[in-house]
Amino acid sequence: MDVMLNGTSVSIPVQVFTTLLDNSVAGTYKDYEHALARGSISFADLSNLAHRGEIPIPLFFAPLALVQAQVEAKTQKLLAGISKETFAVGSRSRVELRDVELIVKDLIRKQQLLRKHDTTLSRNRVVGILHKSSGSIDTDATTLMSSIGLTHDMLRGCRRKTDALALMIERLESNQVLVSQSVQNYMPQRLTHVKFSGMTIRDTKVPFIFLAGGDHGDQQEPIGRTIFTLALMTVLVARKIFAPMTWDGGSVETDPGVEYDIAGAMLMPSDRLAEIRPVSLEDMKRASDEFKVTASAVTVRAMRLGVISQETGISHLNELRTEFFSQPQNNARSPIRPENAVRKYSGRELTKRMLGALDQSSISPGEFCRSVCLNRLRPNQIGDLRKAIA
Repeated sequence: MDVMLNGTSVSIPVQVFTTLLDNSVAGTYKDYEHALARGSISFADLSNLAHRGEIPIPLFFAPLALVQAQVEAKTQKLLAGISKETFAVGSRSRVELRDVELIVKDLIRKQQLLRKHDTTLSRNRVVGILHKSSGSIDTDATTLMSSIGLTHDMLRGCRRKTDALALMIERLESNQVLVSQSVQNYMPQRLTHVKFSGMTIRDTKVPFIFLAGGDHGDQQEPIGRTIFTLALMTVLVARKIFAPMTWDGGSVETDPGVEYDIAGAMLMPSDRLAEIRPVSLEDMKRASDEFKVTASAVTVRAMRLGVISQETGISHLNELRTEFFSQPQNNARSPIRPENAVRKYSGRELTKRMLGALDQSSISPGEFCRSVCLNRLRPNQIGDLRKAIA
């Protein structure tokens, strides 16, 4: 690979170039693809890619062995909070580390910041609570729900699915399980080229659940799908599984596993499903409103419990996909206020606790805006953030 500067070129091993960029977010930029195709790159473009990927420029001119060692050290440090292996449920999709690298690093920094400034944190009781299964799906689901103070009646009592999602997040964060939600342009990394459901990030006191937004490709309405995703990732935390996660909510091709069934039992208890015995597609839709999930989730759950046959279930799922595609897709989104976006991505509980640290002068307004708000808010806007979490 030739690096061009003022009309002269310096050759660097192409493997050094690819090793550094393939292991960073900069490997997704078109300048990288163009350089590989041409076999050359300007020093200005190289500097830009290095800045985007947080790569020291001298490493591009270092021996391959040193470069590989540096990349491995960075990866090991990053993976202290998250497994490199994708946890897939009924999905063949994979998540590359570079696709979520900057978000992982930021959420780990936020965990460390909170641990440093909040001395009231205790060891988390949810992490690992299902590490050893009881052998009963229903018992495990009950144990997990009890640990966060959530009941089926509380969920069914919510008028809307958005209320149920807010309730689940509130119960998790009340038990030191932090929840971050994707907000484009308010995160350190855009998720425009990757489809995944979210990830769980390790910590003995304040584990993080990150909920990815956008189109997951399984033709389900967003809020109901997000609720099931959150339940599923809560199960992962309880089973001490920390990894990026993908799942296909309408897949019946593979056994989704015990984690999927526990999440299903949390939201759609087997005794209630046996009582209402949904069979028709309309039954599934009514049940989805009661359970605050998607009609596809109810259909798959009913199939796995033997309430309906696989043939009936597949027919319902196909019809639901057809209905989804026939609906007008409204991709226009209302603009989100900066303080609400920061609260959504950083999470209400972390934001509230760090505001407490700010009030105690444990952290400066400038550092608060850098670390918690990623400089999307200025110190004179912190008052707006206080109102947003009140």
